Amino acid sequence: MRRRLINSTLAVVLVVIAVFGVALVIVETRTIENAAHDRVQAEAVRVFSAVESKIAAGEPIDATSLAQQVGEGRSAVVRTGEDAQPIAVGEQPDGGLMSATQSGQNGVSVTVYESRDHVNQEIGRNLLVILAVALLAIGAAVLLAIRQANRLTAPLTDLAETAERLGSGDHRGRHRRYGVTELDRVADVLDISAERITKMLTAERRLAADASHQLRTPLTALSMRLEEIADTAGTGDPAVVKEEAQIALSQVERLTDVVQRLLTNSRDPRTGLAVGVDVDEIVKQQLEEWRPAYRQAGRAIVRSGKRGLRAVATPGAVAQVLATLIENALMHGAGRVAVRTRVTGNQVVVEVTDEGPGVAPDLGSRVFERTVSGHNSTGLGLAVARDLAEADGGRLELVQQKPPVFALFLSRESEQ
Repeated sequence: MRRRLINSTLAVVLVVIAVFGVALVIVETRTIENAAHDRVQAEAVRVFSAVESKIAAGEPIDATSLAQQVGEGRSAVVRTGEDAQPIAVGEQPDGGLMSATQSGQNGVSVTVYESRDHVNQEIGRNLLVILAVALLAIGAAVLLAIRQANRLTAPLTDLAETAERLGSGDHRGRHRRYGVTELDRVADVLDISAERITKMLTAERRLAADASHQLRTPLTALSMRLEEIADTAGTGDPAVVKEEAQIALSQVERLTDVVQRLLTNSRDPRTGLAVGVDVDEIVKQQLEEWRPAYRQAGRAIVRSGKRGLRAVATPGAVAQVLATLIENALMHGAGRVAVRTRVTGNQVVVEVTDEGPGVAPDLGSRVFERTVSGHNSTGLGLAVARDLAEADGGRLELVQQKPPVFALFLSRESEQ
């Protein structure tokens, strides 16, 4: 493309120089020839006037007396009458000649001759000047063409490299502008595309991380429940097996709800399916799911506080948040775990606390940030739980660091 731009620019310049150059040569040549002819004609008029003056004064007319009247490099032929012999004044120039004749009465005439060599030399000098100017114009055109081609091709090369980087996985925007409207528009589009790709990949990675973390908790609970079913199957009591199986089915339903919630949040984190939920039912469900794990760990999980509370939230999201808090208390806490429900203003509060060392002072509220963890875990659990709470219009807070108290705030369902 660079070579094409240079060639096209030079072609245009050469055509313009050729057209105007030829026209200028023709005009200059004619101007020089006309000027030379006018000089010779003026010389003929001047010599003719001198001859007439001598004839009127009765002075003799010869080559010697007229020699001073003819300029250098010219010659003249003077006739004083129709029958008189012509008088040659000066030495006739060599080569091509230019002549001019001035005639009067009684056959008096003067013809002046001048060599064309002077005219040809002057035309040659003008041609050299025109040629030099044309060469300078061509040289300037070459420089301008190269500069303009570089100005256009360098940004295109840079844009191609940017597009290649986007395709190879480097999605950082370069935010370069080139002073050319069309190229700047392409650069804007590439930068916008880079931002969109970055956001899409970030969302994809976040979805994968959230899915791996959120599915782990219900799968762990389901695995424990299935172990309970296997243990109770040996007792031969169908009622117990049926009850455990129903609990396992409810956990499968919650697992399905978690998957649906993940997909919904990946499309729009603000999209919620909040409805009026029975807080007691969700808390009871979580206690039933986690008691086997706590028994295996030799620990207890209890429930206290106000009963009969209803909140506006998504059942699966609330269950997932409580499951995360209860699992964190099991994995990182110590002693008895208490789940307490209370009311403050128009909000329902569900608190989870244990008797462990609590959250490190240097962490504080940063425990809700992604990748931040005080126990070498992924650091996703509390961050995802907070996102789920905020999607339903609630919030998840650390209200006390030692002993740790995490509180889930939900909007209370208005009484009809």
